[in-house]
Amino acid sequence: MGPACLSWDVCLLFLLINTLDVTGNVGVADADECSESTDDCHIDALCQNTPKSFKCICKTGYRGDGKHCEDMDECENDYNGGCVHDCINIPGNYRCTCYDGFMLADDGHNCLDVDECLDNNGGCQQICVNTMGSYECQCKDGFFLSDNQHTCIHRSDDGMNCMNKHHGCAHICRETPKGGVACECRPGFELAENQHDCKLTCNYGNGGCQHTCDDTDVGPVCGCHQKYALHSDSKTCIGKSLSHTHTHCRLKMCRLTCAVNNGGCDRTCKDTATGVRCSCPVGFTLQPDGKTCKDIDECLENNGGCDHFCRNTVGSFECSCQKGHKLLTNERTCQGESPFTLHIVSAFWVDLQINVLDFPCTDDCQVTFVNLKCDSSKKRRRGRKSPSKEVSHITAEFEMEMKEEEASESCNVDCVREKTKLRLQNAMRTLRKSISKQQFYIQFSGTAYEVAQRAVRQTDGDEACSIGQVLTDGKCVSCGVGTFYSGEQEQCMICPPGTYQDREGQLSCEPCPSTEGQGIAGAKNVSECGGQCPAGQFSADGFHPCQPCPLGTFQPEPGRVLCFPCGGGLMTKHTGSTSFRDCEAKVHCALGHYYNATTHRCIRCPGGTYQSESGQNYCITCPGNTTTDFDGANNVSHCKNQLCGGELGDFMGYIESPNYPGDYPSNVNCVWTINPPNKRRILIVVPEIFLPIEDECGDVLVMRKSAQPTSITTYETCQTYERPIAFTSRSRKLWIQFISNEGNSGKGFQVPYVTYDEDYQQLIEDIVRDGRLYASENHQEILKDKKLIKALFDVLAHPHNYFKYTVQESKEMFPRSFIKLLRSKVSRFLRPYK
Repeated sequence: MGPACLSWDVCLLFLLINTLDVTGNVGVADADECSESTDDCHIDALCQNTPKSFKCICKTGYRGDGKHCEDMDECENDYNGGCVHDCINIPGNYRCTCYDGFMLADDGHNCLDVDECLDNNGGCQQICVNTMGSYECQCKDGFFLSDNQHTCIHRSDDGMNCMNKHHGCAHICRETPKGGVACECRPGFELAENQHDCKLTCNYGNGGCQHTCDDTDVGPVCGCHQKYALHSDSKTCIGKSLSHTHTHCRLKMCRLTCAVNNGGCDRTCKDTATGVRCSCPVGFTLQPDGKTCKDIDECLENNGGCDHFCRNTVGSFECSCQKGHKLLTNERTCQGESPFTLHIVSAFWVDLQINVLDFPCTDDCQVTFVNLKCDSSKKRRRGRKSPSKEVSHITAEFEMEMKEEEASESCNVDCVREKTKLRLQNAMRTLRKSISKQQFYIQFSGTAYEVAQRAVRQTDGDEACSIGQVLTDGKCVSCGVGTFYSGEQEQCMICPPGTYQDREGQLSCEPCPSTEGQGIAGAKNVSECGGQCPAGQFSADGFHPCQPCPLGTFQPEPGRVLCFPCGGGLMTKHTGSTSFRDCEAKVHCALGHYYNATTHRCIRCPGGTYQSESGQNYCITCPGNTTTDFDGANNVSHCKNQLCGGELGDFMGYIESPNYPGDYPSNVNCVWTINPPNKRRILIVVPEIFLPIEDECGDVLVMRKSAQPTSITTYETCQTYERPIAFTSRSRKLWIQFISNEGNSGKGFQVPYVTYDEDYQQLIEDIVRDGRLYASENHQEILKDKKLIKALFDVLAHPHNYFKYTVQESKEMFPRSFIKLLRSKVSRFLRPYK
């Protein structure tokens, strides 16, 4: 028994105290740290209130103790996040995307084939065949697929060329310069050992596989993602129970292999002892991520080795030449008549083509080097107070090489060398005599020049150059961009770092927007100042300090003041994105397509637009008045001018096919009418015409008296002719029509014409019907030269004007054989009227 209370009051006091200790602070509410934001939970955690305290729980998709949470990369698990193609991790979640040619299924994980043939027949002219992940255009019997892989060309049975149906090429046939054919394959295929067949690779339509693809010696081998099994067709994947999928992978970490998502590789994947190794085909380079392949722009380095123009293509590049030149068999060098030509006429005819070592002289000599130097000087007129006159000079330096004879018993090497030396001296002596007797003429850019018999000397009394110019080789030259004229130094100085100059002949340099002295010395524009925000960043003025583009936006160019949104609620993989490709689109669109952020589908570029890059969200509008023949264009060369060309005059004019000299568009219908003045007739010259005959005469040029099919026809063709022809109209006026179909295309034509007095009908007929007009290559070139044909038309339209041309002018323009041909005919015709 316990001790007794001292008194009843004391016991009541102890009882009250004990009751308070048990119940706590009766009537005081618990504090809610979560609602009062007094918790210290991570931003990616949820706060949960508890009696006396609170606890932090990381959100779904994150892991940690609640005070510290980090994103879980669902794509790193054994199942690639459940995605059958690409898995993209995003903060707190992940997203599945599909390869080009596939679309995301409703479950958000599986990828289904897109039937491109349902959309405008896939752009195919005849037959469209859908394949897993892609499609192919095919042609009916008697046709073969053209290089654009969409239109069909009629086969020809003449000769072993690409028009012959037995050329044997599975995909692309090329005619070789030396005759015969060479086979090529479409992108994503490899040429087989027999040099005719093409082997499918994983680079084309994922090799026909729905999920994973692995290139082997026997071709692509398909595999399926976990949770799927390979169908009996060895391409399609069908779902299966998770209980049967790779049990061993759930027990331990599986090493990444090429069998899962192609090892993450963009193109070729190879399993090695240390994991997967990604590689790229020729023409592509592996990016720093070790997975992505990027096309190499060969044109950026030394213009791809091309003489004139270099055009980059996916995985390769192509060289082309300026008008008037042709590409040689090495597919790099351009050869032909240069627009910068110096004609020298004397006792022998020399045609010097600058920058092209092709200078015909005689059978014994050849000009191997030409250099032109322009200069000017002051020439005093007679009288002390007479003002000086500025005279321009063009100095032409050229080297002449004599053809050596072969050494023989009667004349050894020293003898041949001495003979060659004498012939060279004799040629130079003849040249000097022709200059002294004023029988040597020069024509440059259509203007005749006098040949000075003595070298020009610079006089001491020449005036100084203007401000902003310096004297260089006796000529005043403005200070170039990136420099300024220093009056103190009296010379051009390079702009120091932190400044730039984008104009010539200036006295100072402009300061760069940034005052930190950045940039290079000699900056030629503001973009070389440095300090610009790089691609993927922006600022208020485009210069430092910059901030990265936030999630869901991108900026592909440097020095910009804003970033473009991905649209459609799409996010980017990271901040500072530089391309729409960084936006987590559900489909990666091919060339000629754009991504629609509203429907999340790839749409073919509409007519009048094109897209030459993959994975873009826009199409580029064709320049000027040009448009395309079809939708889905993937190159600016597909943009064509639809207008019928030409100028029609009473005395001279011409007609030309639309988009000349580029390929004419499809479905053209051009009509021209030449109605000359009274008592005049029409002369037509067709220098050359390019119409594809393999198109079964779907493209036709016809000239007749009227639109009535039964009217008198002067000319009609649906073929290519590179040999010129001249003819007179069979009627007093001409109705001309050019039509093309939707099939193949060509360069077309530019056809000049002239009207002449009908009294000269006999003379004109005599000239154009003479075979000597077309027999010589020199004569054929006259009919192709716009300047010469204009002069010739002047004589043909008004024969009396022939005598207005001096002997010098005639020799400069036409070869002697041509002048002799015309002189005999004109003189014979006009002599009775003298």
